[in-house]
Amino acid sequence: MSSSSSIPVIDFEDFPSQSHKLLQASQDWGCFRLINHTISINLMAEMKAAVRALLDLPAEIKRRNKDVIAGSGYVAPSKTNPLYEGLGLYDIASPESVHHFCSELEASPSQRETIVKYSAAVHELAMELGRMLCRSLGLDMDVFHGWPFQFRINKYNFSVESVGSAGVKLNTDSGFLTILQDDEHVGGLEVFDERSGEFVAVDPLAGSLLVNFGDVAKVWSNGRFCNVRHRVQCKEEAVRISIALFVLGPKEAAIEAPLELVDAEHPRLFVPFTFEDYRKFRLSTGLRAGEALADLLRDASS
Repeated sequence: MSSSSSIPVIDFEDFPSQSHKLLQASQDWGCFRLINHTISINLMAEMKAAVRALLDLPAEIKRRNKDVIAGSGYVAPSKTNPLYEGLGLYDIASPESVHHFCSELEASPSQRETIVKYSAAVHELAMELGRMLCRSLGLDMDVFHGWPFQFRINKYNFSVESVGSAGVKLNTDSGFLTILQDDEHVGGLEVFDERSGEFVAVDPLAGSLLVNFGDVAKVWSNGRFCNVRHRVQCKEEAVRISIALFVLGPKEAAIEAPLELVDAEHPRLFVPFTFEDYRKFRLSTGLRAGEALADLLRDASS
């Protein structure tokens, strides 16, 4: 474990002067802490309370949270991940989907209001982050327009017996990026620094958000962005709550790097593919830590 390095911190209010730092973090780490963002501390606290209440519901109610795509609904503790359970919402960009999620879990009026507000705020933040990334690369585009934004709320039941074990095994996210409101009190998240070959602890930082890049970001950026490998380790006896927004990929259009990111020095690295096909490929092969991208590399001789 490396203790001498820590992931970059990006000040959302300090743009465009932080554009170079944003690009550097995206390329070197594939993740960064975001401070001075647009989601209020009060709304984050209200959302954490609402999420904790939903995750404490009886199992028969949580099971009403059905999949839209595999893994998008309720996930109960399993042999693979015995310490983890989570609830999901396939697309927070759809108000109907947000209200359906609240209804199937019998959310109270105040919980529903909080979830609706938070969904809108984090969606707006994700869209702006996409625009910032594009501008940092010299692109004028709204990259995430029309993409689904999957929501997952997670609970880790860490016990004395589980200290030292994995809450979630090493993986990359399949989509473009993840905006995570992690637990401000309970750590455990670690990212793999490809340069040093060591895991780096992502310590809690109240009021901040963590942004991770996934496999789609690596393909879309033509290999520039790092699809960060990460895991959750049980460090103490505690319940750890996190709230994650996953910006997935286009619903139907193929994923490929914009022409502006392809030239003689940066030939196109990956064949075009749809997110749905890639998601199914990862599930069927069990290759969940970025290895599946090797199958999408263009033939070097072609």
